[in-house]
Amino acid sequence: MTNKKTTFQYLFCAPVIVAALGYFVDIYDLLLFGIVRIPSLKDLHLDDAAISKQGASILNWQMTGLLLGGILWGVLGDKKGRLSVLFGSIITYSVANFGCGFVHDVTTYKLLRFIAGIGLAGELGAGITLVSETLPRNLRALGTSIVAGVGLLGAVVGYFTVELFNWRNAYFAGGGLGILLLLLRIGVFESGLFKTMKDQKGLSKGNILTFFNDKDRFFLYLKCIGIGLPTWYVIGILSTFSNEVGQALGIIEEIKPGLTVMWCYVGLAAGDLLSGFISHWMQSRRKAVALLMGFTFIGSIVYLYAGIHSAATLYFTALWLGFGIGYWAMFVTIGAEQFGTNVRATAATTIPNMVRGTVVAMTLSYGVLKPLVHEVNAAAIVGLVCFAIGFYSILTIPETHDRDLDFIEGF
Repeated sequence: MTNKKTTFQYLFCAPVIVAALGYFVDIYDLLLFGIVRIPSLKDLHLDDAAISKQGASILNWQMTGLLLGGILWGVLGDKKGRLSVLFGSIITYSVANFGCGFVHDVTTYKLLRFIAGIGLAGELGAGITLVSETLPRNLRALGTSIVAGVGLLGAVVGYFTVELFNWRNAYFAGGGLGILLLLLRIGVFESGLFKTMKDQKGLSKGNILTFFNDKDRFFLYLKCIGIGLPTWYVIGILSTFSNEVGQALGIIEEIKPGLTVMWCYVGLAAGDLLSGFISHWMQSRRKAVALLMGFTFIGSIVYLYAGIHSAATLYFTALWLGFGIGYWAMFVTIGAEQFGTNVRATAATTIPNMVRGTVVAMTLSYGVLKPLVHEVNAAAIVGLVCFAIGFYSILTIPETHDRDLDFIEGF
C-alpha cells in the first residue's frame, strides 16, 4: 500500500501530466469542428440545407480518419514504442489544424479533417497505455481519470476560443497548442514494460490479427468496443445535432451545437475525474461503468421525451449526459488491461477509435430515419441500439481491476 506522499508523486509524475495535457489538446482539436461547424460552413457560403449535409459529411471524413489512424498508431505503438506515437500523432494533427485555418472550399476541408482525424487517433490510447504501464496497479484508475478529467476540459477551451475569436483563429490556436505540447514531451521516458517486451526475440508485436485469430479474444475485443458506443452516441448525435433535436422538440430559442458540446464535455470531465474514484472505491471497473451507463440511459430518455421546452434545460441535460458518459477513460483503461503488452497499445488505440468510427454509421442511420420517424424518434432508435450493445458488453466482460499487466498475448 502506498503512502500519501508516494501516491501524490505517482499520480502527478511526468507521464501522467504530459498525457493529460496531450489529451487536452487532442479533445480541443477533436471537438473543434463540432463547435465551428455552422459558422465555418456559413463562411464558405453554404445554405442551411448544405450546412446540414456537408457538416455530417465532413464529420464522417474526420471519424473515418480516426478509425484508420487508430490502427496505424496502435500498431506503431507496440512496434516502435508508446512515445513514438505521442510524437508522431501530434505532429500530424497540428499540421492539419493549421491547414484548416486556411480552407476556402468543402473538399479541402474534408481532406484536412480526415488527416486531422488520423493524427488525433493516436493520442488517447498511447497516453493511457503509457500511464497504465507506469503506475502501480492500485492507482491506474485514478491516474487515467486525471488524464481524462484534465484533457476533456479542452472542449471548454475550444468553445470559448471560438466565442472570443473567429473559427480560423481557433484552428490556428489548436495547431499552436500541439507544437507547444511537442516541446513538453521531450524528456518523458518510455514504458518499462514495453522496453522489456521489445527485447524479446521472435515475439509478434502490434499484430492486429491477434484480435481476430482467436474466437474468445475476438469477442472480447468487440465487447471492449461495445462498452464505448453510448459515449459517442451522446456526443455524435444528441450533442452535435442538438439544434435539429431542439427544433423538433419545439424549442423557440436558438440551440447552439457548440454550446451543447461544451456543456456535455464539462460534465464528461467531471464524470471522468469521479469514475476513477468510483472504480477505486467499488474495486471494480465493471460496476463503475455500468452505474454511469445507466445514468446516461436515463438522461437520454429525459433529453428526448421529457418535454424539454427551453434552451437552458436542454443544455443542463447535456451536462447530465456528459457526466454519465464520464466513464470514457475507464473504458479505454479496460481495453488496455484486457490484452498483453505486445498488443496493448494496438488495443488501447484502436478500441476508442473504432467507437469514434461508428459515428459514421450512427449519423447515416439518423439521417435515413429522420424523414421516416421524426428527428426525436430517429435519435432514440439509434440510441437504443447503442445502449443495448453497451450494457451487454459491460455486464459480460471480464473484470480487470487490480490486474497485473506484465503478460503477453500468444498469436
